[in-house]
Amino acid sequence: MAKAEQLNSIAIIGASKNHEKFGNKCVRAYKKLGWKIFPVNPKEKEIEGLHCFPSILALPEKPSLVSVYLPPAVTISIIPELKKSGVKEAILNPGAESKELIEALKAAGINAVLVCSIRLQGLKPEDFP
Repeated sequence: MAKAEQLNSIAIIGASKNHEKFGNKCVRAYKKLGWKIFPVNPKEKEIEGLHCFPSILALPEKPSLVSVYLPPAVTISIIPELKKSGVKEAILNPGAESKELIEALKAAGINAVLVCSIRLQGLKPEDFP
């Protein structure tokens, strides 16, 4: 994974309007850091004042990072979209990973990174109540 200072944009797949969900805490954390954020959720139009995209294929540019906050079965179903978008690496946050998903991503040529996206930047999820 590239160093944080080289990165500047993130797609948050499974972004949420609900402040209690980590898909929302991640949006707020990266917003605080000044990153360009692409919330991805087909059910929402806007999250935390940011335009929300229905899929990773709808993004206007390729993000530096892709962070996933979806159940493993849902992520498996969007692997073709991830591959088509050119994603080479996806962060699977705690609870978003499974052995089957990791194997399916690997088979698609996508590296699964098991880490909390918020902690990756030196922040704590509990700082975003």
